[in-house]
Amino acid sequence: MDVPSKTVPQPVREARAGSHDGAARPSRRRGRLSIEIRQHASARLQGVVLAGGLLAGLTCAAAILLAAGVGLPNLVQEFVVSIVTSPESVAAVLVQGAPLAVVGLAAALAFRVRFWNIGIEGQMISGAIAATVVAIHDIGPPALRLPLMLAAAALGGSTWILGPVLLRLRIGLNEIISTLLLNYVAFNALLHLLYGPWRDPENNFPNSQLYEPFEQLAELGWQNLTWALPLAVALLLGGWWLLSVSRFGFLTRIAEANPRMGEAQGLPMTRVILAATLVSGALAGIAGFMICAGAEHRLTQSFASGYGFSGILIAFLARNSAPGVLVVALFVGTLFVAGQSLQVFYQIPASAVQLLQAVIVLCVAASDFFIRHRLRWLR
Repeated sequence: MDVPSKTVPQPVREARAGSHDGAARPSRRRGRLSIEIRQHASARLQGVVLAGGLLAGLTCAAAILLAAGVGLPNLVQEFVVSIVTSPESVAAVLVQGAPLAVVGLAAALAFRVRFWNIGIEGQMISGAIAATVVAIHDIGPPALRLPLMLAAAALGGSTWILGPVLLRLRIGLNEIISTLLLNYVAFNALLHLLYGPWRDPENNFPNSQLYEPFEQLAELGWQNLTWALPLAVALLLGGWWLLSVSRFGFLTRIAEANPRMGEAQGLPMTRVILAATLVSGALAGIAGFMICAGAEHRLTQSFASGYGFSGILIAFLARNSAPGVLVVALFVGTLFVAGQSLQVFYQIPASAVQLLQAVIVLCVAASDFFIRHRLRWLR
């Protein structure tokens, strides 16, 4: 009688064949690293990851400074003790942090609606020029001069970004290119004014004449802080309400996630993008006014240097949130103040200071990878 044959599974056949082969060896399964996208990261996890990135950056910067001959006690003094306990250092951080927070909020508001505003410096220059027009031509009574300069700065910044946003909405022109190129247009217009009709007649230097005392932001009475700091705090509070509480903030989240879906549901995505972008430009213009009227007391040719890309970095690290903008702006301001101390007291070159700042910022920025992704070892 025929016995029906049984189908032997492939692994069993291989095992049986291997039992008769003296050269066969048992197989070894090796694990592999898997990268998965996180669906959600808690606030606690984000804080821990960012703190780890900051610690890694500070460790790398300390190693570079130790190799350059700066002692460990001096590092602790400059980066910890002096910043925390010295009133002058605290005031310097706040002075640096106020305009940084405003430009960071400007970038965050534009990024929230997927408008990549790379022209913050150009909008700062445009706003400062508009404010200086009010000051030079004595527009309005002295009691209203500062509010008029503030309004002119906001109008100048929003006007400078109006063209790129209309080109983006109408014909789809890439705003990265248009806003970036307008930086050069604004800067050359500034040079034309400062080397031409607005050159200071008293010292013949390429900057405008000093603002009148009533055209300058008054001091608060502690160190060298001016009303630029309360103005920055008020703008941050307004930005928090606008992005986190208001209906407009809800619409910006839809514009960030999927604007086409919002349009399909009948939501005014075009108007939301236009409004958010114009407010972003207005904030950048106000930041230019804050620097000129609060710190420089005149229009200079380099007052906006570096603020644009710092604002972009702040918005990225803050994940486009107003409270995060405040924290990151103070952190970046601390790096600036500590870098100035290293140059003055330890003769560290400016290029080395910029390298240290870049290392710290890159480590913090790279930590964002672990917020968005999860690593798993699969066996």
